[in-house]
Amino acid sequence: MDLVLCHTTADFDALGAAVGLCVLRPGSRIVLTGGCHPTVRDFLALHRDEYPLIERRSVNPQQIRSITIVDASQRDRLGKAAEWLDLPHLNEIAVFDHHLQADLDIPATVTQIEAVGASTTLIVEKLKNQAENSDTPFRLLPSEATVMALGIHVDTGSLTFEGATARDAIALAWLMEQGASLGVIAEYVEPGLSPQLQDLLREALNNLRSETLHGYSIAWVLLSTEAYVPGLSSLASRLLDLTETDALLLGNVYKFGENENNRNIAPESPVSNRLTIIGRSRIEGTNLSELFKPFGGGGHARAASLATRDVDPLLTLNQLADELKTQIPHPPTARELMSSPVRSIRPETSVGEAHRILLRYGHSGLSVVDADDRLAGIISRRDIDIALHHGFSHAPVKGYMSPQLKTIAPDTLLPEIESLMVTYDIGRLPVLENGQLVGIVTRTDVLRELHQQKARDRGSNAELSYCVMPESVEQLLRSRISAELWQLLSIAANIAQNRGWQLYIVGGAVRDLLLATDDTLALTDIDLVVDGKCGSDDSGAGVELASSLQKLYPDSRLDVHGQFQTAALLWHKDSAFGSLWVDIATARTEFYPYPAANPEVEASSIRQDLYRRDFTINALAVRLGVPRSGELLDFFCGLLDLEAKQIRVLHPNSFIEDPTRIYRAVRFAVRLGFEIEPQTEGYIRNALASGIYYRIQGENGRAPALETRLKSELKYILQAPYWKVALQMLGDLQALRCIHPTLELDRELWRQLRLLDRCLNGRRKKEEGRRKKEEGRDKKEEGKDNSQFPIPNSQSPIPNSPFPIINIPDWQMRLEVLIAYLAPEYRGKVAANLQLPADSIKRLQLLEAGKNDLAEGLPKCELPSQLVLLLRNYELPVLIAIALQSPRSARRQIWEYLTKWANIEPPLNGNDLKALGYKPGPGFKRMLDDLLAAKLDGDLGDRAAAISFLAQRYPQT
Repeated sequence: MDLVLCHTTADFDALGAAVGLCVLRPGSRIVLTGGCHPTVRDFLALHRDEYPLIERRSVNPQQIRSITIVDASQRDRLGKAAEWLDLPHLNEIAVFDHHLQADLDIPATVTQIEAVGASTTLIVEKLKNQAENSDTPFRLLPSEATVMALGIHVDTGSLTFEGATARDAIALAWLMEQGASLGVIAEYVEPGLSPQLQDLLREALNNLRSETLHGYSIAWVLLSTEAYVPGLSSLASRLLDLTETDALLLGNVYKFGENENNRNIAPESPVSNRLTIIGRSRIEGTNLSELFKPFGGGGHARAASLATRDVDPLLTLNQLADELKTQIPHPPTARELMSSPVRSIRPETSVGEAHRILLRYGHSGLSVVDADDRLAGIISRRDIDIALHHGFSHAPVKGYMSPQLKTIAPDTLLPEIESLMVTYDIGRLPVLENGQLVGIVTRTDVLRELHQQKARDRGSNAELSYCVMPESVEQLLRSRISAELWQLLSIAANIAQNRGWQLYIVGGAVRDLLLATDDTLALTDIDLVVDGKCGSDDSGAGVELASSLQKLYPDSRLDVHGQFQTAALLWHKDSAFGSLWVDIATARTEFYPYPAANPEVEASSIRQDLYRRDFTINALAVRLGVPRSGELLDFFCGLLDLEAKQIRVLHPNSFIEDPTRIYRAVRFAVRLGFEIEPQTEGYIRNALASGIYYRIQGENGRAPALETRLKSELKYILQAPYWKVALQMLGDLQALRCIHPTLELDRELWRQLRLLDRCLNGRRKKEEGRRKKEEGRDKKEEGKDNSQFPIPNSQSPIPNSPFPIINIPDWQMRLEVLIAYLAPEYRGKVAANLQLPADSIKRLQLLEAGKNDLAEGLPKCELPSQLVLLLRNYELPVLIAIALQSPRSARRQIWEYLTKWANIEPPLNGNDLKALGYKPGPGFKRMLDDLLAAKLDGDLGDRAAAISFLAQRYPQT
């Protein structure tokens, strides 16, 4: 374990430097050795989960590998954690500080103590240097850049303190480029006030009027001075912070001379005072600029001002306050924010079992309910980790849970929820309705809503640098799909709303909508997710909604898959929808009991449903129906990845759980023209190098993800026009090992695949030419990649083709060539594992024997008849596979047979033999074979010669 220690009463500089070091040294954990500054405490109350913090009491000293101290160089500033410095097994003790005057008494092996304004600057310089010299793209998370920027701002007084240096300014500028949020920085940095403004601050606090509306606090105050006072904007910001007001109007009326030059007011107008109003707002949906516009004011939506004269100051201020109240939107409620259903356990559940449940579902805490399903407490991952650390895995959780709880109701508003979390440092709030636990709101839920509110507010200077939202996804969707499809989606949304559900369009349809450049979007596959919000009773919501829609659209076919709580509506060549597949599922979460297994699914929320998906660009959803119809849900910054044209996985173990996602990553990258994000590529290579799939196959006997699901992905790739590029990418990643551990795309296998492609193209062109001549041009068949090829011994002939046909599409032939490249003993097993058709498995099992027989027989074929009689017993895929693995001479003979001799027929047929007086029987085949051989070898000319040949060879008695 690598630790980064902050000094006691940690400030933003210590925290920012520590976070930066964790970026430099992934896997490091931060320890606050003894509390933190009140402002830092408030900051962490909302943002704690974004940083790798660990409590001192959870640390096992014997597991510490290295210790790094930031913003301190003396032991007494580390509290009890200073004892760890004496551990004999430490690999390294490092110190990063900017206090030159302090005496270093820490036994450091690495030190960097320099005269800069903030210790964070030293770490930022290292990050900046790493980014500039890295071969792969480097970018901080906004939360990381923000806390480091706060460290520099606070310790340098926003670059105004004497100790501030140019290095601090450069570091701060780079952090802004990396996405540091000015809104968050402004919220926690405290600028100073002049003595005059401090006096006005006291007066404002004494005379402030306020009102609470929809959970938001609105305040206004009028100050009177003898003259204009500079810096009122700073006073307004300080007043906003001190009173924890959500919106503020600060008015200042002052006298001015009669001869003051004012272009906006006629000289003869009687004037005696001037009014300035500063407005500040933190409320989404308010627009102070529009509010002040009638008085000649303006600015931004959340920060604006006006200056006017010849008005009643108090009346004007009260009027503006009343108009501001009309702008206040109804904030989100707990019901809209909460996750539901809630994962709960009984008080008697063991700590070890609770830990297993947390691991399974990826939660940071669990609700504890009694036998009557009444909330009894909450236990956090932190509590469980400490209990496990002390060896109490078998103890019941009731001894470690927190029974004294703050709870909220479904109609509790967001501002109140945020206030409770900050005031009591609570990470999660249970939602109770009639005494029953119906949901839970976490710190992450609140932060996400706040971030998205700020992202939606285009006019705010305090906008966070998180994922930018399109202004109106609903309008975009409605304008690009057909009116009939939009009506279908609207009806579905209304049905869901009437049942208390929320409906979302998710996945590929949203991705393609955002990527589309054409005015119309032809959607043939749409995924809808129903979020029941009400627990297990709504686990079949998707099926119920699909059934209701099918009654309204009787021309559709309804398919139900109860195991996965999904249903599908299908239209085929419909006049309104064409060929359309609408999949409707209940929001669900999934768990993989072991790597490459089939997932176990359970009803859950839309957030958990999106988290189970493969890549960020596919984890997007659009809300259908009120409230907030058309809202885009992007919990994982999929929009940024769409803009960056990259494929990024949602979590590091994704490819361990489901190896088919490797193939999906390649397919989407090639199809969309994207790159696989470097870290995601690293996860792919690590998963393949781990050997986990083969170990699981050995332990469990099978790995479902490497069976039909892998075959489906191979089919998608091998039938696509971009299959060559995709296969090369899979080969570079060594991902063909998912088919078999020994399979790699080397030069020989690539040569065989190219030869196969040349062969298939030749056959396709020949058959297309024949069809065009005999049946006319069939435009619907041109360019399709599902060509089928003639194979002997079938019952379904192509018109005028010498070969009957077995339905084998191109992609399967390519796959069989891949499998045929394996050692003979593996081919049949791999084909069976992928659940290929029985005839395909048999071909691959017999391939080696056929190859050996032809290797012996082909050199003996001196005449065309000998070649035909030898090769006609083999199916076309077998001949092609053998040709690809054979020397050039053998390939030439096989190709000559397919293109020249195989089309030749005997000059006489069975009916001719009967007409000549021969008696039908087994001898007919021998006679026809002799006729064919004579014709192939040039010994027969016309029909008369054939009859003479028969008379000589088979005289009639």
